[in-house]
Amino acid sequence: MGESFTLRFGKLVPTDEVFHAWTSGDLGRMVRALDAPTNPIDRHFLLLGIVKETYRLRSEPAMASECARVAEMHLAEFQTLGPALKSDGDGSLPRVSTFQHYATLLTEKGDFERAVWVCELAKFYGLDDGTRAGFDGRIARIRRKLEASQA
Repeated sequence: MGESFTLRFGKLVPTDEVFHAWTSGDLGRMVRALDAPTNPIDRHFLLLGIVKETYRLRSEPAMASECARVAEMHLAEFQTLGPALKSDGDGSLPRVSTFQHYATLLTEKGDFERAVWVCELAKFYGLDDGTRAGFDGRIARIRRKLEASQA
């Protein structure tokens, strides 16, 4: 198979294992690629892909745990990944579902304060969750669940 390329920061660059892992949709391959060096764009999509897939399987305790672990990595790295996403695109951030997936997972686990923090962090970055009420509405729903759990 010949060498493949993708466009990153306006230049064609050779694709790497991280690119092939996240585009494969193969969760095992994506997890194995977590420690591989890459550019910030492919790193973002790798983390996003793992969170998305493990979130879908979160009824399995191991998948919920992996979702939380990789979501924490994504949040920790987003201060570097976010600006790269902006500069590689049209200057705005795409929807980053890690934030809403992780906030939902935390809410389901009863970690309401951390879930609110995740939503506040998303707002800080100027992200949109794709809903009409946005992260403010999500925060309000989480707080209502917190109040109900304390009643």
